[in-house]
Order: sequence, then C-alpha cells, then structure tokens
Amino acid sequence: MTKKFDWKKEIKSWGLILSVFAFLYFTGLITPIMGGVQSLLLSTGLIKPKITLVNKENLDFEFTGRFTDQQGSIIDLEAYRGKTVFINLWATWCPPCRAEMPHISEMYKKVKDTENLEFLMIALDKDFEKSKKLLDDKGWSFPIVHASHGLNNSLQSESIPTTIVINPEGKIVFYQEGMSNFDTEEFRGFLIGF
Repeated sequence: MTKKFDWKKEIKSWGLILSVFAFLYFTGLITPIMGGVQSLLLSTGLIKPKITLVNKENLDFEFTGRFTDQQGSIIDLEAYRGKTVFINLWATWCPPCRAEMPHISEMYKKVKDTENLEFLMIALDKDFEKSKKLLDDKGWSFPIVHASHGLNNSLQSESIPTTIVINPEGKIVFYQEGMSNFDTEEFRGFLIGF
C-alpha cells in the first residue's frame, strides 16, 4: 500500500521553517548565530590559511590611507611603513567575519608584543559604534579602525572578510578572501618571521 502525499502537512512544515528563518533574519539574530556556528567550524582546524607568498603589487601607503581609531583620532597608513602589518577587512553584519574574530583575538594576544608587527583591523560598518560595541561585548582586545575615509585602492576586495599581510618593504605577501582560523602555529610563525 502506498502512502498518500499530504500537501497540507508539507506546506505547514515549510511554513514553520521559513517562519523561523524570517524571525532570525528580521530580529538580527541570524548574524551572531551563523557566526557562532562558523566559528565552531574554524575551531576544528579544518579551515586554515594557506600560507603561500602572493605576487601582488606593493601597498600604496600614500593614496587614501586614512582611518579613524577607537578614540576618534585619524591614523595614516603611512604610520605602518617599515612594519609587518596584519590587515583584516570586516563588518559586524558579516557572519564569516564574526566567526574568525575569536581566533584573530587569540592570535593577537600571542603575538602583540612582537616588535614591528601591527594589526590593522578595518571595520567597514557605516556606524563605527556598532563595531566598537561588538568588540566590547565579546571582550576582544585587538585594536580596530574605521574606514571612514574610504579604502586605499590596494586594499580593495571583492568580499569580506579579507585578510592581507604586508611585509616591512610594503609588499603584499599574503592575501585571502574568506574566513580562516589564523591562530595556528604555522601562521603565527609566518607573521613574526619578517
């Protein structure tokens, strides 16, 4: 005997699923939930950065290289010349960005005292207060800046999160679009090795 397909039951099931997703979306809960799930995935160590030197242009330190820091001061990209710089483009509304932040925070704690190594965590939210609030709420300690003056052409990206490492000569030596767990021994060694 074949079982008859129950359209009403199927429509109710899909309606419930869509209602849950709509609720999460319209309340803004989808971003932290998806970020949390993706962060758990990163914790498994399955998604790590592929450390290969890239053949990209040098960073243009002079063209539109200004940011606003958490205290409201203007930071010039020129201040990073001659240093290794870990740059991350991110936003609070981006689940993969939120997913990698705890791992970046842990890496930052381990390498922050390395001489001539700087972190430039560039928030792309329109409202910088949202970025600062997320940092405070989560207890992440790395410094962030706001792209309030636009982005340098050599920092433009097709997607976020995007992570770039600049060596002391100003050469882009690492470029990755998408999330990763950067808090690995291999990546920390790469970062402090310049």
